[in-house]
Order: sequence, then structure tokens, then C-alpha cells
Amino acid sequence: MVSYPKDWNNDIIDNIADVNTGIRDTQDRVKNGRYPFFIRSSEVQKLDEFDYDCEAVLTVGDGQIGKIFHYVNGKFSAHQRVYVISNFKKIIGKYFFYNFSRFFFNEVMAQTAKTTVDSVRKPMITEMTLRYPADVKEQKIIVKALDSFDTHIKNLSKLIEKKKMIRDGAVEELLSGYKRMKKNKPWKEFKLEEVCVPRGMVRGPFGGSLKKDAFIYKGYKVYEQKNAIYKSINLGDYYIDENKYDELSRFSVKENDFIVSCSGTIGEIYRIPHNYVPGVINQALLKLTIDDNICDFNLFNHYFNWNKFKHKIIDDTQGGAMKNLVGMDKFRKTTIYIPTDTEEQKIIAEILSSMDKEIENLEKEKEKYQQLKSGAMDDLLTGKIRLV
Repeated sequence: MVSYPKDWNNDIIDNIADVNTGIRDTQDRVKNGRYPFFIRSSEVQKLDEFDYDCEAVLTVGDGQIGKIFHYVNGKFSAHQRVYVISNFKKIIGKYFFYNFSRFFFNEVMAQTAKTTVDSVRKPMITEMTLRYPADVKEQKIIVKALDSFDTHIKNLSKLIEKKKMIRDGAVEELLSGYKRMKKNKPWKEFKLEEVCVPRGMVRGPFGGSLKKDAFIYKGYKVYEQKNAIYKSINLGDYYIDENKYDELSRFSVKENDFIVSCSGTIGEIYRIPHNYVPGVINQALLKLTIDDNICDFNLFNHYFNWNKFKHKIIDDTQGGAMKNLVGMDKFRKTTIYIPTDTEEQKIIAEILSSMDKEIENLEKEKEKYQQLKSGAMDDLLTGKIRLV
């Protein structure tokens, strides 16, 4: 139970702001319009005309309820299922934004027994109780503190995007051979099967003919494709009997093997790490065991994640249709163009890996500041920590 300061106001939103909805439909949007047009998503569209010219806080009336908020001060329009909260009294707009965006989701959840809410009714907003400093000066100080987090997070986001653009440009130059690390060494086209060890390319064995009783809930994991579109191939829910592990050794994974999705969104790749869990692949995956005398593991990882190469896989195996990877024979003969000198391969891989690491560190820093901001909001918006 939160104990708010006794000198803070305790009021419902209906007494401190006006709550209305927009009048527009999504189809009203205009590409490259002059004014912001807030719809039922975090993405902001554009219009060439505006319906409001004020300071306001907006939230969606359905969809991602309690998770999408906007602060605006100026000319804008809003969808008819977007709530527009404006004309603030006794509370400054930006403070309301931080307070409302932090606590509204909890308010909605408290009003329903359902795990999800289909839509927001106006009373859910107007009857919501807000606790806030009576002194506007204290509100401004809190806003300034939280704004500093937002500014840093926004700057990090811009820097991350800039670094990604630089990295993407380097990928194109280095993996295409346009920019060379060793000009006196030739490049060569290899078929995928040529950069694998003998019998180093195999598709998982568990098709529809394998009965479920072949799986157990102990023993060795079965790797299966999950959320491939988000580039994560995770351990599945099934295990294979330890007694069958040896006979399925051809399909088992080891460090630096690559498993590739060949169903649904094809071409997503996962590199088996040093601390891997023993297991075998299922029918939705291919396993590639690379010969590092021909192709450096790190270079292969970058090459396979190169968008240009992913499109080539689809073109080579399916003629452009993104369905299921058909025919291992076609996949085996998909070509990659790489330096014959593994030292040049390593140099290229190190450059790209260092760029990826820099981006990863920036994303970790951004996540850290987002967590710090969340903690600061809990402390400052409840009066646990006072700045005056």
C-alpha cells in the first residue's frame, strides 16, 4: 500500500482535466502531412489539417490498452477511439502525462476480472484517482527529473539507429567484396555444401510420421523453431529419450553448429553457443556443421544474417515464395561469395562483430536507463522521494 505525502492533492481526473475522443478515422491519414495524427497504435500518422491546438495527453481506447500514451503541445488530430485529455487544472500537463502513463494500466486491471480489456470506457479515465503535489513548483521539478531520463533514452535511440545504419553499410561493403581487407587474395563462390564438413548438412528427422509417444519429458532436449520472425530459435518443450540419443547423433547439435529455420519464415539462423544444451533438431530445422578451414564461423554467421543473402536463399530454393524450404538439393547448392583466405575472413568478421558489440552495449545502456526511469517514476510520483 502506497503512503502518499499528506500535503499532496487527491482528486479524480474529471475534476482536473477534460476528457474527449478524436473524430477521425485511420483512412483520413495523409502521407507527409503537416500535423500529427494519433491513431490506435504507438505509430503517429500525419494529416494536412488539425482538430486540436493545445497541450494534451492521449491514450488508445482499444487495442494495447494502458500501454500507449502520447504527450503533445500544439496542433494535432486524433482517431475517434483515441482519448484526448486536455485543459488541465491544478496539474501541469507533462506531470499528468507521467502520472497517468505510469498508473492507468493498473487502474484498468483493477476494474476488471479479465486478464485483458477489450476497450476503455470514458469513466475508467474520468473516475480514476490521481495523487499529485499541490505545489506546481514540485510538479515541475519532478517533470524535469523524468525529462532528463527521457532525453538520454531518446539520444541513445538515435545513436543506436545511426550505428545500425553504419553497420549495415559496412555489411554491404565487406560481405560483397567491394571493400577489401587483402587485395592480393582472391574471393570465390562456394556452394553451401562445400563449406560444410562431409555430411555436415542435415534436416531434422521428426516429421508427422513420428508418434508423440516417441517424445518424453526428460532426457535430451529437442530443438524446435519458435518465433523465427524475431530471430530466436529456442529449446522446445519436447525431449528425446536418452537411449535414442546415440542413434540420432547425426541430428544432434554441438558448439558452433548452425541451425536454420526451414519452415514458416525461413532462413533465420541460430549459432549453438559454448554452453549449449545437448539435444537434437526437429523437422523444422536444418543443421549446418561448418568446416572452419574453409569458412570462419563468425564470418558465416554474419553472412547468413545478411539480408541480401537471405533473399538469395528464398530465390534459389523457392523462386521467391516464402513458404517452406523445399528440396535440400537446392539449398545445398545455394552459393556464398567469400575470401579464400581465412585470415581476411576473420578480419571482416571482427570488424562486423565489434560494430554489433557496440550496438549491443548501447542497447543495454538504453535498457538500463529505462529501468532507472521506471524506478524513479515509482519513487517520485508517489512521494517516496521528495525533491523539495
